[in-house]
Amino acid sequence: MTLEKHGYRVVTAFDGVAAIKEIAAHNPALILMDINMPRLDGYQLCKLVKKHPATSHIPVLMLSGKDGMFDKLRGKLVGASGYITKPFSPEGLIEVVSRELKAVSR
Repeated sequence: MTLEKHGYRVVTAFDGVAAIKEIAAHNPALILMDINMPRLDGYQLCKLVKKHPATSHIPVLMLSGKDGMFDKLRGKLVGASGYITKPFSPEGLIEVVSRELKAVSR
């Protein structure tokens, strides 16, 4: 995976419920999530992450094939710090992830 090649540790989950368990177990520095996930979509998961005191500080980047203003605004309203529209280049992903992590470490 692109992120791993750049030295990032990646933990995956295949649905929103599994993601909650992985977030609790690994306390990530950043969360990348697709909007369209089974059982709990990205908007619902982001809202839960941002409401919980133990995870509210973690930046969330949402990934989606939807490029509409409504979708981006909805992401911001639930607390996402960024929104990446698919398709995206590996370089673009690394740039956004790096920027978000630098902003958190300040």
